[in-house]
Amino acid sequence: MFHYVYVLESLQNNDLYIGCSDDLRKRLGEHNKGLNRSTKSKKPWKIIHYEAYLRKDDALRREHYLKTSQGSRLLKRMLKEYFYHKRNATDRQGKY
Repeated sequence: MFHYVYVLESLQNNDLYIGCSDDLRKRLGEHNKGLNRSTKSKKPWKIIHYEAYLRKDDALRREHYLKTSQGSRLLKRMLKEYFYHKRNATDRQGKY
């Protein structure tokens, strides 16, 4: 069984949320149903990145790292193209 570290993006205000789960689809559903206090007010959410680990302790270590300032910078570099294209699409929409 895999353990997943995931990054969600709020479709409401573009906030990011980092979490860990062994059932990614079920966990996303829980976030979007408002069952998580931390994400309830910013739903709906979509998954923009995930990583799979065989060991739960490795996944938890990675989750904690991505929540640090250094981990956040790494995540933004890893998803640089996603954020770049998203920003440009938003800019183009605003000009018309």
